[in-house]
Amino acid sequence: MSFFEPYLHTPSAVLSDGVVPVPLWAVSQLSIEQSYFVPQVGGTRQRVAVVTHDDTISLSATLVGPLRFAWKAALENLAESSRQGTALSRLTRGAVGGLVLVTTATIRTDLAVQSLSFSLTSQRRDTIDVSLRMLHLPRPNGLAKLLDVSSIGVGALTDALPF
Repeated sequence: MSFFEPYLHTPSAVLSDGVVPVPLWAVSQLSIEQSYFVPQVGGTRQRVAVVTHDDTISLSATLVGPLRFAWKAALENLAESSRQGTALSRLTRGAVGGLVLVTTATIRTDLAVQSLSFSLTSQRRDTIDVSLRMLHLPRPNGLAKLLDVSSIGVGALTDALPF
């Protein structure tokens, strides 16, 4: 397999701040953990319109090809910007912020990087392994739910494409 073969296909995931997309071509693992809040027994029946669960997204990928060091630097910059305010939050005047992750399993906005690590080995000098853990910090509006539902269409579309 040459370095350029993966670039002829759709990446497994794309992480972006709204301006700079970082394609993750070889995602080996993606997990979405949702922790739900359980109301107190005997509490009031009134509900408050707040987020009912926390989402944590873990991703393992491999950066391949001649641009792997550029993508490594871009991922480091995205991790920093996810905590300080991204270009997307400035463009939308705060309506959407954080990082955007697009995969066939989900589309998430408002992500903040909790941890980012890189591994290099002498056996595979032409790759960089990436481990990424992100927290989903949605704004109190319906956009997050709309994007999650639209990811079903994106997943169906990518499954239908002949690559």
